[in-house]
Amino acid sequence: MARSKKASNADATLEKQIYDLKQLLEISKSLNSVIDYSTLIEAILYTCMGQMKTLGVAIFTKKNFDASVFQLNRNYCGFELDNDFEYAVPEDHQLIKLLSQLNSCITIDEVKKHLELDEGIQGLIALDPSLIVPLKAKNHVSGILVLGEQITAEPYSAYEKEHIMNIASLAAIAISNAALLEMTTTDMMTHLKLKHYFYTVLVEKLELSASQNIPLSVIMLDIDFFKRFNDTYGHACGDVVLQMVASVIQQNTRNQDMAARYGGEEFVVMLNDTNARTAAKIAERIRSSIENLDILYEGQHMNLTISLGVAQYNSEIDSTAKNLVDRADKALYNSKQTGRNKVTIAD
Repeated sequence: MARSKKASNADATLEKQIYDLKQLLEISKSLNSVIDYSTLIEAILYTCMGQMKTLGVAIFTKKNFDASVFQLNRNYCGFELDNDFEYAVPEDHQLIKLLSQLNSCITIDEVKKHLELDEGIQGLIALDPSLIVPLKAKNHVSGILVLGEQITAEPYSAYEKEHIMNIASLAAIAISNAALLEMTTTDMMTHLKLKHYFYTVLVEKLELSASQNIPLSVIMLDIDFFKRFNDTYGHACGDVVLQMVASVIQQNTRNQDMAARYGGEEFVVMLNDTNARTAAKIAERIRSSIENLDILYEGQHMNLTISLGVAQYNSEIDSTAKNLVDRADKALYNSKQTGRNKVTIAD
């Protein structure tokens, strides 16, 4: 009887292991099919919520490839956050070094045995994590996975921790791949997308727009009298201006949109599920925000304005993605010719 029970337990354990291996295979396929960074983070979160017996999941990653801190992603589940608090961990903090050396997840109590809980990790501690999981690919920490309150009162077993680490490894590889794509498709100075990648995505979105009758609009914008900044204050000043404009664009667009540096001082924005009228309102918001910037460079106050053109995709006249962008560019030219610092909608 005892042998039969033991054999039954062994069978159940083996079935569980086979099931978990199948789950890992499906998770690997799912995560590696996602190339958009924000969509990937969301996919990882929901995977963890379903697999890790937790009521909360959050991920700390770098905002861009040259960032020096790991910041809490806006996509998180099951945590109540203070909007005035900065949830971040410096890249050079001892916790990151500790996580890079570990091949397992760790609790806050275990962290205390290795280092002091100083201000550098207060943002992580504030989440009151039940488990801290390193996201490692090729022995490099690409992020930190934080699990919130457990569904059950029992602590994670050694097998459960191993399963969590296996999922974390798959997530880390996917994040590293997405980060590599991000690096090869992003303008280093402005952290907006490069022109060639913008067109690649725009072509795909236009096909979707045409087949499902979803509106899509493009904004072209150009910095007024940009040469003046370079000639008067030097190219370093021009770089600051470009970065400030890019920042305002990012603040006024959604994750589902895409902004790119088109060339020089010209930028382009793709607005998904957005008609021309709404796009013009967004363009006006960007224009107004930039006009109201208080720019101080080497003790000098500078005024900055932009001109913008808006065009909505029309399958009858926009045979290519370039046609749509050209119409927005002509509207931008019209803004330039009729006084600058304004928004014009294409015919």
